[in-house]
Amino acid sequence: MLRLLIALAVFAGLSLPATAQSQTLQSILQPVADEIADPSRASVGAALDALVASGLPQVTPFLEAWSDKGVWQRDADGAFFYGQAAGGELTLTDIDTGAETVVPATGHTELRPNGGVRRVIGTTLVQFQLSDPDLTRRLSAIDSLARRPDADQLAPLLASIDEEPDPALKARKIQLANILTVTFADDPADRIAAIDSLSTDTSIEARAVLNQILTTGITATPGAPVGNVARILTVGDDLTPAAAYDLLVTGDLAPPATAPNAIRDALAANIVDGRAGGIPTAQLGDPALREAAYATLAAAGTVPPLVTAQDQADAIAAHTFAAIYAEGDAAITDAARAALTSAETRVAAAQFADLTLDALSLASIYFLAAIGLAITFGVMGVINMSHGEFIMMGAYTGFVVQQFVPDYTVSIIVALPLAFAITFAAGVAMERLVIRHLYHRPLETLLATFGISIALQQLAKNIFGTQARPLTSPGWLDGALIFSDVIQISYIRVAIFVLALLFLGLIVFVLKRTRLGLEVRAVTQNRGMAASMGIDPDRINMLTFGLGSGIAGIAGVAIGLYAQVTSEMGAAYIVQSFMTVVVGGVGNVWGTLAGATLIGFLQKGIEFLNPSNTLAAQTYMVLFIILFIQFRPKGIVAQKGRAAAD
Repeated sequence: MLRLLIALAVFAGLSLPATAQSQTLQSILQPVADEIADPSRASVGAALDALVASGLPQVTPFLEAWSDKGVWQRDADGAFFYGQAAGGELTLTDIDTGAETVVPATGHTELRPNGGVRRVIGTTLVQFQLSDPDLTRRLSAIDSLARRPDADQLAPLLASIDEEPDPALKARKIQLANILTVTFADDPADRIAAIDSLSTDTSIEARAVLNQILTTGITATPGAPVGNVARILTVGDDLTPAAAYDLLVTGDLAPPATAPNAIRDALAANIVDGRAGGIPTAQLGDPALREAAYATLAAAGTVPPLVTAQDQADAIAAHTFAAIYAEGDAAITDAARAALTSAETRVAAAQFADLTLDALSLASIYFLAAIGLAITFGVMGVINMSHGEFIMMGAYTGFVVQQFVPDYTVSIIVALPLAFAITFAAGVAMERLVIRHLYHRPLETLLATFGISIALQQLAKNIFGTQARPLTSPGWLDGALIFSDVIQISYIRVAIFVLALLFLGLIVFVLKRTRLGLEVRAVTQNRGMAASMGIDPDRINMLTFGLGSGIAGIAGVAIGLYAQVTSEMGAAYIVQSFMTVVVGGVGNVWGTLAGATLIGFLQKGIEFLNPSNTLAAQTYMVLFIILFIQFRPKGIVAQKGRAAAD
């Protein structure tokens, strides 16, 4: 208690007498040299009290060195130094002045406090570190306190809060002070106030403390239960009869049940003239006769009394079973229950928000991957199975750029338009050389593009190998945007979401405000009428296929920032891309956005409900798509012009 009061005085900023300020650390240590040199958990308190009372700035580094076995004592006069041994020599550092000397290691003893003493030293050290000018030391003290909470730390922690300049650390100190108050405060009113403050805290620490208060144990009593009763238990619903009777036996409220094998062994050990308990052994195959024979032996005192099933049922019926809180104060447990309910409600809402962010992020990825396919499929009616390989080409473009441009931010800026240009050119070449000869032949188109996808994958393996290649994101995309302990999303996913929004705006602008967009929409809605108005459908097909392929290349750069860049990476997105297009409605940007959103939310919802089997999400989504197109074959946003033309 003396040490705690002195620590409060130090951390409250009370001035110490001038004589204390003029003291040296060495002069403080010498009167307690024996406790320093050979400490125990019982005796080290006097030395620590003296150090805390001194208020000297040298105390903190001394305690750190002492705990780390970095303090040496000179045998001749008992003086203490920081020491570092090397060979037969010892470098000594004065604990007050910092002056160094090199001396022979003989004649000096290294102090080696045991684990228990080091824990006591650590407790005292944290008190100093909580108000240390160095932010790193204060953070370290809070982390140490959180790992090993102790009642002695509560008062120094409370004293350090008002003077804490760092807002984040101050909030952490307040949170930890509330947790320690709940656990260690003597006044029930203080504990209840701290518990109420945790009702808005969604951290695991806070909920663990509240759950600890609500810990219960099951008891059995002949009458009304004694203590802070959580609830009365019903045998059969809350407890099995066997568990209930075991509880009675454990509490010496009933004799142990007589097991069938115990009856058998007892009868076998007491066979006299072919009888056991007066019943011939030939009749002991009947369970009722076995029990009767055992009861006879029990009445004679030969074996323990027989406890039948009816005896067990009667004993259970004569007792009350209840869950009793380990915390005896009902007001505290009531407050903890209300706070935990509030916290868990907030956690559920936070989990929903976090799931929503994840779903939006996944939807933005699917939108980027599918928008190019939606345009080509809508305009040309081509089932392009090699669309995923254009995504792969874009990702590898980003990787190659980073080999020549070491600045990751600049490399991404260069890679995005370059990936578009390369995949645009590849798409145009593919349309001119293959696709244009297969219009209105969907099966041949599907087989041809599937073959091209295999060829592109093999080409990528030949060039880059089978090992995954890194596409490193810029440093400013490291980490995550954290809203709370539950709600957070990586900056890369935020960037992909923003990129998806930009592309949505750009594509809508192109389709709605440019001549190319007007021609694309005309060909999409009615190819014959567009041709009669002077629009060249073949040229639009070529440009549209190139545009869709170029967008896939940009999507590849974005996806490659968080996914592995391999030759097969495109295959992972081709199924989702087609599902997005089919659900949303072919040839429609808003339909693609709606389809990506629906599939993204559906997949994340299924994964949340069945987190141990992510493959189930794919299976259920395919089933959902099959059912969906039965009722809405044109998708969420159908092309009215195309429907009229059909």
